[in-house]
Amino acid sequence: MTDTPEECGIRPAVASDVPAVKAVIDAAFHPYIERIGLVPVPMEADHAANVAAGRVFVTGEPVTGLVVIEQHADHLYLDTIAVRPDAHGKGIGRRLLHFVDARARALGLPEIRLLTNALMWENQKIYPRYGYEVVERRVDGPYDRVHYRKRLV
Repeated sequence: MTDTPEECGIRPAVASDVPAVKAVIDAAFHPYIERIGLVPVPMEADHAANVAAGRVFVTGEPVTGLVVIEQHADHLYLDTIAVRPDAHGKGIGRRLLHFVDARARALGLPEIRLLTNALMWENQKIYPRYGYEVVERRVDGPYDRVHYRKRLV
């Protein structure tokens, strides 16, 4: 697999992608509303601002998956990863996670961090398979979250 975004079909989102970004995130996270009893944070994000800030990378035409990432001094924060439910099982999530690894390395960052709701147990099975380890579990307001990191060095 290649590490260049263009060769793996991942590109920075542009303003015209905002409706698709919202649609993919809403479709991916909507099933969790009933389970966690709250609207997941990614569904309430300012997608236009994230796209304008260069934090969103998309794949597919039409968009089938995306990541929202944020660069920090000592890590890359994977804020959101979402794949349209009708595109599950096609390797899109795997490609997006590999893209995030490559992006962090290209930025010279030693680790990636992310968090997931404790009731999104599917994620807790996925992230360790890609080298993420649990750092802590913490309640933030109404959210019970599991924090992960992946060291790249």
